[in-house]
Amino acid sequence: MANSGIDMVIIQTIAAIATPPGQGGVGIIRVSGPLSKTIVQKIFSYCPPPRQADYGNFVDENNKLIDKGLVLYFAAPHSFTGEDVIEFHAHGGPVVLDILLQQIIKLGARPARAGEFSERAFLNEKIDLAQAEAIADLIAADSEVAARAAVSSMQGTFSRLIHQLVEQLIQLRMHVESALDFPEEEIDFLADNALVKQITTIQQNLQQIKQSARQGRLLKEGMTVVIAGKPNAGKSSLLNQLAGQESAIVTEIPGTTRDILREHIQIDGLPLHIIDTAGLRDSYDIVEREGVKRAKQMIQKADRVLLVIDSEENERPVLDQLSEHAGVTLIYNKIDKIQHKAECIDAAETSIYLSAKTGEGINLLKQHLKTCMGYQQYNEGQFIARRRHLDAINQAEKHLICAHKNLQELQAGELVAEELRLAQAVLSSITGEFSSDDLLGRIFADFCIGK
Repeated sequence: MANSGIDMVIIQTIAAIATPPGQGGVGIIRVSGPLSKTIVQKIFSYCPPPRQADYGNFVDENNKLIDKGLVLYFAAPHSFTGEDVIEFHAHGGPVVLDILLQQIIKLGARPARAGEFSERAFLNEKIDLAQAEAIADLIAADSEVAARAAVSSMQGTFSRLIHQLVEQLIQLRMHVESALDFPEEEIDFLADNALVKQITTIQQNLQQIKQSARQGRLLKEGMTVVIAGKPNAGKSSLLNQLAGQESAIVTEIPGTTRDILREHIQIDGLPLHIIDTAGLRDSYDIVEREGVKRAKQMIQKADRVLLVIDSEENERPVLDQLSEHAGVTLIYNKIDKIQHKAECIDAAETSIYLSAKTGEGINLLKQHLKTCMGYQQYNEGQFIARRRHLDAINQAEKHLICAHKNLQELQAGELVAEELRLAQAVLSSITGEFSSDDLLGRIFADFCIGK
């Protein structure tokens, strides 16, 4: 995996400001590559011992003072990237950092691409692809739970589970392919019940990882909930209750909400993207018609649709306006006006009776949202996951189902071996053992500069 087809990239020295834009007490410039020691010797006059901070002057090519600060040296291969790495800790003003960075570039470095430090760490086998992605997820985490899960992935929790599963597949493939390659041994592996049990065990292990990965994806991406319904059903009031603030204008006039309103909240660590939409009705108003159109578009993308119904009218919009793929929860609002108790009724469609005005029943709704997404609170083994990880797990699951079928129904050994090989390949793509350059480019392009 390391250095494959990237020699010209690896030998270059890269540099970038690693701290966020703006003013601050300290700003850090990170340098990685073979020229790192030469650069620090010219700017700082010498290179400190590895992992020992030293304070002094930063100067330009004319020995003119740029700033005073700290220098840290991490010698290859004992660094984040696996190369010689220098960190300049200067004052955190954008001008002084830019002057220092330009001096570093004059001395032979080039500006780093987004995520290039992490990419080099991956290519030099310091971390695998799942761990590299977890670094970006840790930086982007917007809750303590998501941050803890990202740290767990960064330390290799997810990767170890995948490696264990891949190792099981390798052992099973060895057994199957040996029987195919040496038929004279008369090993009738197709009639071997132990083989069926092994495939079943791997499928069960994969299911456990899949469930944890679904939880990890929820922690990263959150759940998109669209509030829909007829005008004046109480959609905006429900948004305000869930958000805990007056985000939407609430009036008695039908059609007040004409555009998409978004709020981001958390329920016990579950990120929730709540979207309030225009009331579903026919209208001659051009603006309102556009709002209804956008509402239907958002419904198509929702993980869950809360269809708000005025309990006094007890009339719901026609469900063909809703996506047949989205889960729908019926919200019977305004129970304070009909003297109905707050309750959650699980039937063919879940119905929740509440009052968006008083807040009665809102906790029932929050618990329901966690339940319908299968969300559980953080535990020590939880890791962060991405949609591509789940896609790979789902593909592996399909290949294992085919392998099981080919074994039991068709007695086709070659097909069993091929499906096991494909399952191993897609699982290995999670950690990057088999990853195309295009995939790597897309992943690291989403990182911030300097990481």
